[in-house]
Amino acid sequence: MMIVGNPFRRAAIFGASGGIGAALATRLAESGVEVWAGSRSGTAADPALRAFRFDLSDEASIAAAAGAMADAPPDLVVVASGVLTLADGSGPERSYKQIDGAAMDEVFRLNTIGPALVAKHVLPLLPRDRRSVFAALSARVGSIGDNRIGGWHSYRASKAALNMLLKNFAIELGRTHKQAIVAGLHPGTVDSALSEPFQANLPAGQLTRPADAADNLLNVIDGLTVADSGGVFDWKGEAVPA
Repeated sequence: MMIVGNPFRRAAIFGASGGIGAALATRLAESGVEVWAGSRSGTAADPALRAFRFDLSDEASIAAAAGAMADAPPDLVVVASGVLTLADGSGPERSYKQIDGAAMDEVFRLNTIGPALVAKHVLPLLPRDRRSVFAALSARVGSIGDNRIGGWHSYRASKAALNMLLKNFAIELGRTHKQAIVAGLHPGTVDSALSEPFQANLPAGQLTRPADAADNLLNVIDGLTVADSGGVFDWKGEAVPA
């Protein structure tokens, strides 16, 4: 379970209808945090959550969501959305020969550009007088230094680009928000729609339930310090190589 005594007053989860996002929203609400829960539908099953609508490919919807939060701004923001397999069934490329420009564009739009637009509109809402965290789900395969087998070109590249943006945001935000932390989070392999097509060959015990993944990530977030800002951390709290 997550650490008792959650230090956050309000949280905004962008992607609260997905497996990890929904579990994060639930865990935070259970610990007494007021939760903004964002999804494309703009609805939430739990009436305790403050539902809002957003679409990663629609900046106006992100700006509107941030505007709605202005009078009750979050001190924790998690972008818990992303894509590995596209809606048409296109999965990660195993070879450069399979790269398709349109598919790559969509992967970057959802995994890199969308989270960057969320940051653009919500980072100014973070408090300047106390600790705050902006986190986005990343992936170990976005590490250039840890890449041993290649492949998955669009997904790897989109996460590597996201990691660079998070580093940039950490540097810039640190100039005005001295207690703010920006980080990427690698949740491991979670039993969700994103990983479902790739679960068949996983070793026993490697698949994590969304609720357990949420607990892991919230514990990592709880332990982050300003010195960690700009880094990417796995579900155990260990730094992922750049």
